[in-house]
Amino acid sequence: MAQLTIDLNQRSYPIHIGAGLLTNTSLYAPAIAGRNVLIVTNDSIAPLYLPTVCEALTDYHVESMVLPDGEKHKTLAVLETIFDKLLQLRYDRSCTLIALGGGVIGDMTGFAAASYQRGVNFIQIPTTLLAQVDSSVGGKTGVNHPLGKNMIGAFHQPRAVIADTDTLSTLSDRQLRAGVAEVIKYGLLIDAPFDAWLREHLPAVLAREPTALSYAIERSCNVKAAIVAADEREKGQRALLNLGHTFGHAIETGMGYGRWLHGEAIAAGMCMAADLSHRIGWINAQERQACIDIIHQAGLPTKPPADISEQQFLDLMAQDKKVRDHTLHLVLLKAIGHTVLTTDFSEAQLRETIRSSYS
Repeated sequence: MAQLTIDLNQRSYPIHIGAGLLTNTSLYAPAIAGRNVLIVTNDSIAPLYLPTVCEALTDYHVESMVLPDGEKHKTLAVLETIFDKLLQLRYDRSCTLIALGGGVIGDMTGFAAASYQRGVNFIQIPTTLLAQVDSSVGGKTGVNHPLGKNMIGAFHQPRAVIADTDTLSTLSDRQLRAGVAEVIKYGLLIDAPFDAWLREHLPAVLAREPTALSYAIERSCNVKAAIVAADEREKGQRALLNLGHTFGHAIETGMGYGRWLHGEAIAAGMCMAADLSHRIGWINAQERQACIDIIHQAGLPTKPPADISEQQFLDLMAQDKKVRDHTLHLVLLKAIGHTVLTTDFSEAQLRETIRSSYS
C-alpha cells in the first residue's frame, strides 16, 4: 500500500492506494467521527462492494442509500434525497458520510457533507480510475445545472481517501479509458517525465497491469496533492488542473450529461487546448500532434461531437467557472509539461480551433 498526504494543516488527510483496502478496518477509524455512518453509493456499485464496506464497519451504526448511476442524476433534486435520509435517521453533526463510487457519487456525497448541519466528516472510497486519480482528491464537491457543469458546490475536504485498486477490475474498458484521460492530463500539464513514462507504458495501463496501473495512480495523486496543498481554493496554480476542462465541460453540457463520459469530453478538450496553444505560437506542430497522439492511443476522442455548433460552443464556454469579469481564461500549453492560465488568445483564434476541430 502507498500512502500520500494532502498537506492542509488541520485539514490534512491521507490517500491510501493499494489492493484489498476495502476490508482494512484500520483505515476507516481515524476518519470517522462519532458512531453513525451513512454510505452513499449507486445501483451499479452497491451489489459489488457495499456489503464488503459494511462488514468492515461492524463497530459502527451503519446505514446506506443507493442512488441511480450516471452523470444525469448529479442534480440538486437527487442531492436532496441524501439530506432526506440523514434527517430521517436523525443523524447529528458527529455523523460521517462515506462516498462509495465514482466521481458523481463522490461529488454529491461531499457536497451533502459540506452542507448538512454546516459540515460533517466524509470519506472518499473511489471505485473508478477517474475518481482515484482526480475527483476524490482535493475537496471539490458539487452538482450540475442544466446551464453548466459543477456550477453549484463547495470546497469540503474528505478525512481520508481509500483507493482500492481491486475495484478497477470490474470497471468497463470505456470507463477505464475515461480515467486514463485524467492520467494523461497530469503529464501534459506539469510533469513531462511522467508524460514520457506514460507514452511507453500506456499499453500496460490499459491492460490493467497492476504495477503500471498502481504507479500511474500514485504519480497522478502526487501531482494533484502538491497542487492542492499549494492552492486549495483554486486562486492560482490549482486552475492548471483544468487543462481541457473548459472545452470538455461545454461538450458535456451541450450534449446532455452522461452521453459523453467526463474523461471522453476532457480528452477532446485537451486536443482543442493543444490546437489553440499551437495557433498562438506557444507549441509547435510536433508538440500539438504528440498531445493528440497519446489521447488517440488511449482510445479516447480527439474531436468534439459535431452536434454542438461553433456559436453554441462559445456560449457554453462563456458560462464556465474560469470566466472572470466576463473574460474567459483558458489553461493552455507552453510546452508538454508546462501550462499556464491565460487570456492571451483572440476570439478569432478560439473560433478557428473550434471550427477546425470538426474536420
